[in-house]
Amino acid sequence: MNLTKASFSDTVWFMNKKDSVYSEDWLYAFFKAFFSPKLRPAFLKSVPAIIFNFFLRQYHAAFLPGRIPVTSVDHKLDEKVPFVPSWVTIYLDFVHFWIRMLSFFLRRYGRKAIIPVRDFVYSMGDLYCHAAEVYKRNMSTTKRPFYIARPRFFVIHLLDPHLMCIPSLHVMVVIHTYLQFAEIAKKLGESEKLKEQALEMKQGALAISQAILFVKQHSVNCLPAALYGMTCFTPQLFTPKEAEAFTDLLFSPAPKADEEISKNRVHPSAAPNTKIPHEDQAQIKKHILTLYYKYLEEGKTAKTWYEPVLKFLQTYNAEIA
Repeated sequence: MNLTKASFSDTVWFMNKKDSVYSEDWLYAFFKAFFSPKLRPAFLKSVPAIIFNFFLRQYHAAFLPGRIPVTSVDHKLDEKVPFVPSWVTIYLDFVHFWIRMLSFFLRRYGRKAIIPVRDFVYSMGDLYCHAAEVYKRNMSTTKRPFYIARPRFFVIHLLDPHLMCIPSLHVMVVIHTYLQFAEIAKKLGESEKLKEQALEMKQGALAISQAILFVKQHSVNCLPAALYGMTCFTPQLFTPKEAEAFTDLLFSPAPKADEEISKNRVHPSAAPNTKIPHEDQAQIKKHILTLYYKYLEEGKTAKTWYEPVLKFLQTYNAEIA
């Protein structure tokens, strides 16, 4: 599913609203899980793992400071990314993003989709545990504006202690989702039929990955660790080649969508049209890939996948970055 920047941004979508993953109600997946004896165990195992590893670990560190090291990971390239509050709607969509995908498959394929969906739910819990191997040893933070003019930012400041920046779980979750959408479609024998939806999911992953920068919830330093973490988590799917292709597409305009679909505020075609000078884009992408490949190289001789990331956090000095 590697796409060149030209082919990706020039794609025009003709799918009807009913064929878009974004037309799905994310609550449908929970409804189905409640009544499905095959899905229920996966949700009962993964949802607590997600809550514990994302929220409770942060709250524990925030209320009991000093027990886990916290590294400031800002970089001078962050100054080249403007603060654009209107990206917050897409930023906050990252959980709905993957659950909406489950609704899409369950509604259209019924029992045929139960096992692939179940396996994906289990894998999402595993992904949070995977990222937590870093968080439980060294947390990280960045400077973020105290902006509460929009209610969504007030919720972010209220609920997010902002201590899990590296690796970015937002980026890891959305990459895992678009990759697994294509894998589930393949298992169902529907790869060709669902190729537009697969591209739509990759668009969404890119939009959310950009949003984390535009709302200043992450630094450019947070993306390389997320890409590296995904290569370690699913090496057969998120190869270095795919990581390069994904990075290259960052900051590209979203392809046009059907008018009804584009009215959906979280759909990537409705993302704010924020432009960054090409020279600045190039520097940011070069930094992301340079650090990504540094992790990969160090990982070859490391005892664990997360050792290179911990080394980065333990030696990083934001003032001289």
